[in-house]
Amino acid sequence: MTTTRTIDRASLGWLGLLVVSTVGLPWYATGGIGASALTLGLSDRPWLLPVAGLTFSLAALALIARDWRRHALLLPLVIAALAALLLQAFGIGLNGPVLPALGTLFPTAASGQTGLGLGGFLAGLALLGLLSDGLAARGFCRGERFASACVIIIVALLTLFVFFPILKLGAAAFTDETGALALGRFVERITAPNLWGLACFTSSQSCGVVINTLQLGILSATFATALGLALALLVARTDFRFKRALRALSILPIITPPFVVGVAIIVLFGRSGMLTQFGAELFDVRPGRWVYGLTGILMAQVLAFTPVTFLVLLGTLEAINPTLEEASKTLGARPLKTFSTVTWPLLRPGIAAAFLLAFIESLADFGNPIVLGGGYDVLSTKIFFAVVGARYDLGNAATLAMILLGLTLVAFWAQIRWLGRSNYVTVTGKSDAGLVAPMPPMLKFAAIAAVLPFAAFTIAVYSIVLLGGFVTDIGRLDLTPTFGHIWTAFSFELGTEGLRLYGSAWDSMITTLWVSALSAPLTMAIGILTAWLVARQDFAGRRAFEFGTMLSFAIPGTVVGVSYVAAFNVPPVDITGTMIILVISFVFRNMPVGMRAGMAALAQIDRSMEEASQTMGAGGAKTLRNVVLPLIRPAIFTALVYSFVTAMTAVSAVIFLVSARHNMATAYIMGRVENGEYALAIAYSAVLMVVMVACVALIQLLVGKRQLGRRTGMTGATAAQPAE
Repeated sequence: MTTTRTIDRASLGWLGLLVVSTVGLPWYATGGIGASALTLGLSDRPWLLPVAGLTFSLAALALIARDWRRHALLLPLVIAALAALLLQAFGIGLNGPVLPALGTLFPTAASGQTGLGLGGFLAGLALLGLLSDGLAARGFCRGERFASACVIIIVALLTLFVFFPILKLGAAAFTDETGALALGRFVERITAPNLWGLACFTSSQSCGVVINTLQLGILSATFATALGLALALLVARTDFRFKRALRALSILPIITPPFVVGVAIIVLFGRSGMLTQFGAELFDVRPGRWVYGLTGILMAQVLAFTPVTFLVLLGTLEAINPTLEEASKTLGARPLKTFSTVTWPLLRPGIAAAFLLAFIESLADFGNPIVLGGGYDVLSTKIFFAVVGARYDLGNAATLAMILLGLTLVAFWAQIRWLGRSNYVTVTGKSDAGLVAPMPPMLKFAAIAAVLPFAAFTIAVYSIVLLGGFVTDIGRLDLTPTFGHIWTAFSFELGTEGLRLYGSAWDSMITTLWVSALSAPLTMAIGILTAWLVARQDFAGRRAFEFGTMLSFAIPGTVVGVSYVAAFNVPPVDITGTMIILVISFVFRNMPVGMRAGMAALAQIDRSMEEASQTMGAGGAKTLRNVVLPLIRPAIFTALVYSFVTAMTAVSAVIFLVSARHNMATAYIMGRVENGEYALAIAYSAVLMVVMVACVALIQLLVGKRQLGRRTGMTGATAAQPAE
């Protein structure tokens, strides 16, 4: 009886990729070394030989074993190869061995090695694929190989691009200027008086940086949540005539570059601002600098974060079952009593979520404090100046970043604890014929009184944005129309040699579009795939996997930027200064949004549709492609739009990662603001907003709408029913 070997195309593909990567592709990215791991291992880099040897061992196992995916030696060989790959990559740095034992074992390692190239990265990917194959053969993810591969690869990517940089940054906080371990230096940094001082509460002196950050975060979150609630109540519970206008105004800050609001506030309320000069002449007072500091930053943050709290609270209000409020009214309760005893308790999770979200955003905000801060220091700006200032002090920046990360994680934990204690379910699947309770008149007038000044302020700010870039000098009220600022940024010439771009902003705009166009689909793909794994797959460690993916959203952008500088400025992954690091930072910063959107969409789709596909013989990948993705197009659209817009307007992480070759729009705008070229900054921002709107419309056209086979007509019985 002859035995036949079982080796499918997927396993053969992973194995073939491993062999080609080890034998035929360049192992290093730079340094003029284009040889493979095998060639280098046989010459002057013998530490690469274990990787090559284990690769050949896996190939031999595939040739001789009957069912090599279930062979007892597969997983040990794969794990050993991964360990050898990681040990040689992280154990030998640019200046020689990091681990003394490797220097003793391999004397030629004293010359060091550069970062991994195409061969090294593809070999790691192939080993992860083989590991997932072996685990799936032993029941991981119920034997679904595609799901197993996705889990293993996403965990590896999160480890490399989320947790490793944070650990690297945390280690930098415990070192001195020479890189040596110095616990005393860490204690000295973290207990510095300028961090924790409380003098501002008892005198006119300023508080410490941490206290300033917390004070700003609490005030900003409180005002943004209150305004967001007022907006949501007017839109969802009243017959206010200008609902659509309020929705449009509240969405505008989301697509606005971070510096624009600050610049517009300076143009309006600065010492020589339009409204400041008007008020000084009207009341015969001397203009002051009150807008620089806590007040100015607070104004900008409230304007920027209110749309986020509004969207959260609007969704909460619309999810409340009106039957409960109608029952309260039927029992004789007045509108105010119904609101206080029924509606308000059900709003608690939304209010908590909105407040904590605005609080975290305030802690991480960099654009507004850098423009309007004056002498009011916060953690995000202190971290920036510690890294890019005259004195490069990565240890101090790492310490400040760890404090900032600690504050955001505490807020993140508080949100989970707050929302996890009580049950607020009101939608049970039963019919609800209740009518939405009318908003108490007193509360309605209070909401209108709060929203109208906010709307007027928003209109004033965006009037500056729309006009400021197209007049000579809006700050000095020289309203002569001009396209000079636009031409300075985006001048071009169309001649016999074709299109030639001369404007100073073209490079940053092109780079921004490239980075956004690359990162958006990757962010969407990883986010939706992660949502599918969490919502539809059952595997060991699923809860930890979900928490790890969401944790990346709680890391402030400033911390992300500094940690990437600390982790990826040296081998084995030395990608600082490239476009790749910009794309990666956006992908793993924004991935949780796509994941949550995907999970919400999947919760509305019955599993039976996917089970039917699998019953017909389709695998996980085919079911995902042909059944799931067409049904969750709204989630795909949300993930694409959010990741694209965020990549176009982000600054906190980008400011640390841009280079002369790969500059971003927000970094260019920041440079213009620092030079006092407000008109040019506003003009560029207006163009950027128009480009974003056009790109969002294009994304919607490409993604399309979900089609569930609903009929467009109505039956006679349905048509005869009155609308509610």
